[in-house]
Amino acid sequence: MKFINVILACVLVLGFASSCGTKGKKAAAPGEKWITLFDGKSTDGWRKYDSTAFPSKGWDIQDGALHCKGSGSGEAGGPGGGDIIYDKKFSNFELSFEWKISEGGNSGVFILAQEIPNEPIWKTGLEFQVLDNERHPDAQLGVNGDRKAASLYDLIPANPQNTKPAGEWNQAGILCYQGTVVFKQNGANVVEFHLWTEDWKKLIENSKFKDFPGFQNPAHEGYIGLQDHGNDVWFRNIKIKEL
Repeated sequence: MKFINVILACVLVLGFASSCGTKGKKAAAPGEKWITLFDGKSTDGWRKYDSTAFPSKGWDIQDGALHCKGSGSGEAGGPGGGDIIYDKKFSNFELSFEWKISEGGNSGVFILAQEIPNEPIWKTGLEFQVLDNERHPDAQLGVNGDRKAASLYDLIPANPQNTKPAGEWNQAGILCYQGTVVFKQNGANVVEFHLWTEDWKKLIENSKFKDFPGFQNPAHEGYIGLQDHGNDVWFRNIKIKEL
């Protein structure tokens, strides 16, 4: 009996130590782990831009992907659900996601966006362009293809231009660290730029964004957003690692 009591005491001590270790464990430090922003099942954490709730229409979950339902109204909006954002600001991070677009479709992923009442998200959010390069007219506009998919929209073209056709999934990512921003797609770095530098200021001064303070001097932290541009688009496996 004495021997059994000793064994039980040891088990209790080890169990207590293990429990304390779990309960007292600190959250992972930045850069240590990926955080899932969309798990394919729930819209938890997401809400409509300039709203407190997720859109009641226009967005749904389809085959494990966050799906924006095409309204056919383009960027004018119409009956769509509107742009959505993840309800937390990020500064230094690596974002990973997959996207596919419908034929003739247009959308985008925003970073460092600010929520300004009565102002659209694109006036402050830097946009990773999502596009059907074969059919949407934006692919033929802009300068040197800077409106094609994976470009910094209307500013820097993606190079190489490795976007897959409409209806196929693209693996993409955005690295943002102390002003250095890199867009990634399908295994390649396709865009690189450096915020708050003289080169950045010159780039914006020669663009349509020159009158928007959020572009001249981007915020050091902001929201991640997904655009409703009136076309069907799907996003999945959205995760982030804070750096």
